[in-house]
Amino acid sequence: MPLPGPGDVEFEFNVPIPGIILPPEQWARTALKRVPEGHLDWKTLFGREAPVVLDIGCGNGRSLLNLALAHPDYNALGVDVLPVVIRYATRRANQRGLLHTRWAVIGGRELLALHTPPGSVTEIHCYHPQPWYRRDQIGLRLITPQFLLLAHRALAPGGKLVLQTDHPGYWKYMLSILPIFFDWTEVRTPWPNAPKGITRREIIARQRGLPIFRGHGTARPLLDPIEAEKLADALPLPVFNADRRLLELDRLESEQSNRPSNSAARKNHRRSSRNRPRK
Repeated sequence: MPLPGPGDVEFEFNVPIPGIILPPEQWARTALKRVPEGHLDWKTLFGREAPVVLDIGCGNGRSLLNLALAHPDYNALGVDVLPVVIRYATRRANQRGLLHTRWAVIGGRELLALHTPPGSVTEIHCYHPQPWYRRDQIGLRLITPQFLLLAHRALAPGGKLVLQTDHPGYWKYMLSILPIFFDWTEVRTPWPNAPKGITRREIIARQRGLPIFRGHGTARPLLDPIEAEKLADALPLPVFNADRRLLELDRLESEQSNRPSNSAARKNHRRSSRNRPRK
């Protein structure tokens, strides 16, 4: 099966990956191979001043590619703890010429706690954080009161947090603590910019008829830092009982991540799109 080339559109699960592959002379270099110690200087990192968006647990990059293509006026940083998915994300961003993106291997909690200047970020996105199924893994769950406190501190006034999961237990827990730090709104329908799925995980889940839980909120103003710390310490941790039936989706997602896109679908999509009437 031939590799994708200039002008091609890649597909996953019959859903196009955002953007078109450009000629090699237009490719970008977007990998952040090592996160420097201390707070990141966004202007130095991106080479310009612009609103900063973080995608925590960005996976193979689908969600942030979507945002970066829609908002060339944003600086966008995608992070994940898995080097293999960051390699996929970086390659796709490079091939689409997305100079205003960066990609790094680092955990979300570490990024916010050690490398994000307070009040410097416009949006934080986190799609389908791992629920972790075994009892001895509960401490690895990302969305906790302390994580929300870190996100609140990182966001500029009026900054936005976006969360999504297919795990009902996780979502119930999130809704119990989110209003402490954010003015929260649940979203019942797919995101308008990605009606078939913002991430590969959402695409897989929806193709199997599973519900998706999503929402966004703005950081609550006038939240006293000392009081917020006390609240975070007092709030419950995510000790819900994970539904192991969703493990099958984890396995499928992992298997598919190592398969190339369907070349015929790319070529057919390119030919058919040229013959469609403009809307």
